[in-house]
Amino acid sequence: MTTTSREPRAGTGEAPEDITAVPVRHPGRWVAVVIIGVLVAMLINSVVNNDAFHWDTVGKYLFDRRLSAAALVTLELTALAMFFGVLLGVVLAMMRLSPNPILSSAAWIYLWVFRGTPVYTQLVFWGLISVIYPSFGLGIPFGPEFVSFQTQQVITFFVAAVIGLSLNESAYMAEIVRAGITSVDTGQTEAASALGMTRNQIMRRIVLPQAMRVIIPPTGNELISMLKTTSLVVAVPLTSELYSRSREIALSLFQPVPLLICASIWYLAITSVLMVGQYYVERHYARGSQRQLPPTPLQKLRLRLSGLRPPPGRTDVVPGALGPGGWTSHRDGEGGVP
Repeated sequence: MTTTSREPRAGTGEAPEDITAVPVRHPGRWVAVVIIGVLVAMLINSVVNNDAFHWDTVGKYLFDRRLSAAALVTLELTALAMFFGVLLGVVLAMMRLSPNPILSSAAWIYLWVFRGTPVYTQLVFWGLISVIYPSFGLGIPFGPEFVSFQTQQVITFFVAAVIGLSLNESAYMAEIVRAGITSVDTGQTEAASALGMTRNQIMRRIVLPQAMRVIIPPTGNELISMLKTTSLVVAVPLTSELYSRSREIALSLFQPVPLLICASIWYLAITSVLMVGQYYVERHYARGSQRQLPPTPLQKLRLRLSGLRPPPGRTDVVPGALGPGGWTSHRDGEGGVP
């Protein structure tokens, strides 16, 4: 509760009564907090005291060398699949936007096939590629072959998994890139053309820097989704990634639950790191669209621990070095915590 005073009324010499400002009360919030707190406490109690989870087994195998090696394979699959998926997706997006009807139609058919069929089914096909095509070679089309290879020797299970994930991901990335490019106002490209810039220069210097603000968020989501989709490569079959390896250990112990918990903790740890990275990348590309950059998690934490409140309507400031109760903006070039 705060009290403010006013200046005397003009011509009367009498001061009006002080205004007592009473903060708005929110009893419903406290009721919701109590209910949520009770539910969370019940959930924690049921998880901690349930012997079916076998927490001793979780602690024993969480940092097992087999699981850590499998997590590394999962990261390799994710990185390679996203790398090739993004590259092919950019090419497909350019084809979709091409005025050439052959290129645009071919890209549309590609997206129709790979987005319209389950990724698990696609991985099964790639696992059977050596059965469908026992060998392949290089030579003249419909003519003699100069070099021939056994498919099973070249396309291993790991390579087949990367190919299957990449081809599926490229179909989604193509639409993400296309949406980002089309979000840029056409007037800017027309102005750049009037200045004599080539099409490649317009794309690199005008369109893509602005399109990244639209492309980055869904791409980050696709990266996190790809990390979890790697658990489906058992369809190839590739059994050296995290989920398959944890399942193998669970079958040997006849305890599926604790090993599932171990795999889930690994997935959560990796996705948490990826989410933090995605946040800072999005924040970087938001500089051209927002006057004030949103505060980072570290700045929000400092704000809560300081016990201070930002000025009304200012969410872009953090406690600074302007004296007691001082504030400083965290816009680029104006200080603040990183």
